[in-house]
Amino acid sequence: MHLGPAIQLIAALLLAGSVWAVDAKTASHLGSFAWRHSAEWFGGFSALHISEDGRHMLALSDRATLVSARIEREGGEITDIRVVGQWPVLSSTGRVMLGYVGDSEGIAMAPDGGFYISFEGVHRVAYYSAPGTKARVLPRPKAFDALDRNGSFEGLAIDDQGRLYTLTEKNRTAQGDIPVYRWDGTAWSTPFVLPQRGGFLPVAADFGPDGQLYILERSVSLTGFRSRLRRWDVADDRPKAEEILFETGTGAHDNLEGLSVWRDTQGRLRATMIADDNFLALQRTELVEYLLPD
Repeated sequence: MHLGPAIQLIAALLLAGSVWAVDAKTASHLGSFAWRHSAEWFGGFSALHISEDGRHMLALSDRATLVSARIEREGGEITDIRVVGQWPVLSSTGRVMLGYVGDSEGIAMAPDGGFYISFEGVHRVAYYSAPGTKARVLPRPKAFDALDRNGSFEGLAIDDQGRLYTLTEKNRTAQGDIPVYRWDGTAWSTPFVLPQRGGFLPVAADFGPDGQLYILERSVSLTGFRSRLRRWDVADDRPKAEEILFETGTGAHDNLEGLSVWRDTQGRLRATMIADDNFLALQRTELVEYLLPD
């Protein structure tokens, strides 16, 4: 999601030290790493996938750029990130996408080694067999046409059955809930909704190795960003046992938009998140990690 001119004021306030304590109810903050790179394409990261060993990463920017990187760690904490590959996210005809058409926001790894990307400018989800290949766009139901142009499919996740889930940042049901859309390989459906709580909006999703659905949410105000992570057990198309794993105060982190849940070498459950700097010098591309309870 592009946040507009007010983002510069928010960033200035963040740098001025407007930071509140993290209210870590059940998760603990492991560390944060400011990732810097001089390339023109660098920035705007809205999604990521972390490998099982925590050493490799795919990061997706909201300007249709995919980046592969190696993560260096000491004592489990990130010490460096080295880019090993960078590709444009192509259209179904093989063209480089510009503007709102290329507003890529979510990524989910497919069982066959390919991956899916969600877009919110033109509301759609596309499959890619490998980085740099042409898109295979999934069918788009008419209901997608009515979604908010700058507030639809930021989050994308895939379950252990290979089914895709995406949810809208802004659009809500008549009852005020968050609709969740699922692609089962044949058709889209809306198997369930999630409760909207407070001023937070969903910006990323992932199914963890524990099989639970994780949703990263963001709240934006003139004093900065807040972040929240919730999770559910999903059984028989019903989300159960909702938990708020953490909820930050304003300025604790930058503009967190991407999420990947994985297990480290000690078998511990981790959440790695990435911040979208909106291509502004006053913001930072930040990777943030939390230890989660099983």
